[in-house]
Amino acid sequence: MLFTPNMKLADMVASNHSLVLILQRFNIQLGFGEKSIREVCKQYGIPDSFFLLICNVYTHPEYLPTQEEIAGTDMSPLIPYLIASHNYYLDERIPHIENHLRRIADACLPVHRDTLQKFFIDYKEEVVKHFQYEEVTVFPYIEKLNNGEKSKGYSIHQFEKNHSNIEDKLGDLTNIILKYLPGDIMPKERISLLFDIFQLSSDLNTHAVIEDKILIPFVETLEKL
Repeated sequence: MLFTPNMKLADMVASNHSLVLILQRFNIQLGFGEKSIREVCKQYGIPDSFFLLICNVYTHPEYLPTQEEIAGTDMSPLIPYLIASHNYYLDERIPHIENHLRRIADACLPVHRDTLQKFFIDYKEEVVKHFQYEEVTVFPYIEKLNNGEKSKGYSIHQFEKNHSNIEDKLGDLTNIILKYLPGDIMPKERISLLFDIFQLSSDLNTHAVIEDKILIPFVETLEKL
């Protein structure tokens, strides 16, 4: 069942614990008591239609909003939400994983240590480049369209054509940790690290779905105006 505005926010989060991470990106503080989703969204000045759209995508993998649903949703928080997601990945999750990985790498022989460190450095650079392109090129383009300004020489099709899935390479990292590090190297720390990587990979995958299935159709509509 999709979430609805009259549902209690606490009940929604209880049904999918990962939504705790989404609250942070909307600056929603804990301690909302028995308030409904609509009441909390009104308190924080968030369109409940957009908030529910994001939470439903994160919770129901089979759910993809239709063009009509996107057109009927207040999309003004979309870019701030995506930027908040970028900041969360770069400022919190990736440094957290990097700290775990550094402790494990320091316990390895140089051949394994160097492989882990280089792989993650390269991955982090790719993520930064990916987000910078969106924030420097794509998002300002969308803001101009929102303001009724047309930009020659660029369209959202170019973004769609080159939009890479930055979560894919995390699978290579998990394979290194699972298959190729000696079994006696910090086994408990490695299990904790793997769970962190799996969570980040899942989050990034849903982030890509939001950009591919919500952002792109929304911008295509703006381009036709």
